[in-house]
Amino acid sequence: MTRSVSHILPGDYTRLGANYDGDGVNFALFSAHAERVELCLFSEDGNTEISRIALPEFTNEIWHGFVPGLRPGALYGFRVHGPYDPEAGHRFNSHKLLMDPYARELVGEVSWGQAQFAYKLDNEEKDLSFDNTDSASSVPKCRVVDGESYNWEGDRKPTIPWSSSIFYETHVKGFTNLHPAIPDALRGTFEGLGHKQIVEYVRSLGITSIELLPIHWFPDDPHLLDKGLKNFWGYNTLGFFAPASRYYGPNGLNGLRDMVRAFHDVGIEVILDVVYNHTAEGNELGPTLSFKGIDNFSYYRTLPDQHRYYVNDTGTGNTVNTSHPRVLQMVTDSLRYWAEAMNVDGFRFDLGTILGREPEGFDQRGGFFDAVGQDPVLSRLKLVGEPWDIGPGGYQVGGFPPGWAEWNDKYRDTVRDYWKDEDGTTQDFAARILGSGDVYDLRGRRPWASVNFITAHDGFTLNDLVSYNEKHNEANGEDNKDGHDHNRSFNYGIEGPADDEAVNEHRERQKRNFLATLFISHGSPMLLAGDEFGRSQAGNNNAYCQDSELSWVHWEGQPESAQALTQFTKNLISLRRQHSILRRESWRDGMQVFWFNPGGGHQTAEHWDDAGSTTIGLRLIREVPLSTDEWNDILILFNPHDGDVVFKLPEAADGWTRALSTVGPEIEEENVEGAEYLMTSRSLAILRANRGAGE
Repeated sequence: MTRSVSHILPGDYTRLGANYDGDGVNFALFSAHAERVELCLFSEDGNTEISRIALPEFTNEIWHGFVPGLRPGALYGFRVHGPYDPEAGHRFNSHKLLMDPYARELVGEVSWGQAQFAYKLDNEEKDLSFDNTDSASSVPKCRVVDGESYNWEGDRKPTIPWSSSIFYETHVKGFTNLHPAIPDALRGTFEGLGHKQIVEYVRSLGITSIELLPIHWFPDDPHLLDKGLKNFWGYNTLGFFAPASRYYGPNGLNGLRDMVRAFHDVGIEVILDVVYNHTAEGNELGPTLSFKGIDNFSYYRTLPDQHRYYVNDTGTGNTVNTSHPRVLQMVTDSLRYWAEAMNVDGFRFDLGTILGREPEGFDQRGGFFDAVGQDPVLSRLKLVGEPWDIGPGGYQVGGFPPGWAEWNDKYRDTVRDYWKDEDGTTQDFAARILGSGDVYDLRGRRPWASVNFITAHDGFTLNDLVSYNEKHNEANGEDNKDGHDHNRSFNYGIEGPADDEAVNEHRERQKRNFLATLFISHGSPMLLAGDEFGRSQAGNNNAYCQDSELSWVHWEGQPESAQALTQFTKNLISLRRQHSILRRESWRDGMQVFWFNPGGGHQTAEHWDDAGSTTIGLRLIREVPLSTDEWNDILILFNPHDGDVVFKLPEAADGWTRALSTVGPEIEEENVEGAEYLMTSRSLAILRANRGAGE
């Protein structure tokens, strides 16, 4: 139980946050512009403030103090005194209890109202006014955590080579909440995700790296709660060290660690989607919950000549100021904490361009990239950037430094257009499936730097991509105005679910085409969870607020076609893992690349320039050790047309065997007779050269 405290020692400024050493707890908080910082300790239920004492020391812009005898489990927060001068960028208000940026756990939720706002909501001048309502009863409390309490002995990070990596993007609750094998108490939790049935399913697909939508602590936005909705995706972080307690099961914080260990035990990495580009405090009219009241001018980028307002390169109201050394330290400390205390294997950075922004714009040699690149812990992890934001020069696909991979939306858009048989897509499609060398073959970057995806959490699922021409986001309460309008989708004649067999056959074949393209492309493939069996969101392409059956994965009642698609996906992944010719590690591996037209000749400039000529063949040849069964000579044929095309085959000494066709879900080898191959409409085929007896 937390006790009242009246005595506090100077403590140590070098370890930020609340750190227990066996004798007590050291508290340290960065604030360059504060005049005084008070530590507030709370009762076990968080309802009563039992002590308020000033941190006694201020060293190198760090306020610090040590409380003897205080133990893990204690609940606390800070009150920070300083000028309330929005025009100068300062928003101190000691009536607002503030969360420690380094808090390892947060207890409770935000109960929205006037108390969370440093200004009077009904004042005409808005944030220039000042509110003295105390917020302690309506905001989460920080909990002191003993970071050494979990035994990681025996846990080994899988360390999957980049060239062998296969990402699987999913959501803790969405993936587990309807799974029939998971006990009710574990559904929607970290422990549910680590349940043996879930782990075994992911392993059975052939996945190497499970990528989780944000699990850092985030609140539900008041405007969503007012509409009966929630922040489902979680891209609104407030606690960069604290897990989202909404995903806690019976074992709390250790349930998260158990989940990581469960995936490691079967050789699967855990990758976290992280949001360091903005926080949940919004713009100048947003709440004061943590950073804004601790040192607004340091933590956020403000307009150079109007410090009352924020730079909004994120589109969310504020932008985290990673140009400030202490803010940069917080981000890298957070990353190291998750890598070392939680044993995660890598990160995908939401709106990652923000992290490379300096006052003069994006810089791939900026402070964040330099700090991560030389860090002995972080530089060894898988680092994936979402290489865009809405600020000037914000589109940076290909612009991240060596060592980083990037979500490649050029791949997504081109592959979608190609399989719609859009004119003029062939040459770009050719570049995308070969690893986007036009984008990434620079400075020693490898093909794996391109994270290839057809679908992701943001946008249509694979099923909806071939079932809807238009978005259907009415359930979001924004009159269907939110979400993308240019989806590059096609419904094959009927909007939504269809009873027409021909329409459904077209859709199933296109799903196979997309999946096959994804897994035969060079680069790092990412599969959206549920796409392997045709999960639908009823045409909603922006389900960020849908914590409901619309977003949750439905495991029961799947049609036969769903089961067939799952097996098809497993077989594709198996082929990719067996044959390195489909997942080249280097641009300079000696692989020979040839493009053919249906007439059997090599693609010429004239063929590439023919906008309507989209049926093509790709031949890859690479020597492999004779002792292996790996393919060393393959021909991949693509026909996005709605009509059949006869393809004249290039010569192979011992002929060809069809190894895969997307015409049906079965993957069965069949010898190819003659010198021609009939490419069925809207299909992909892989032919392998037969190896003679002497080979």
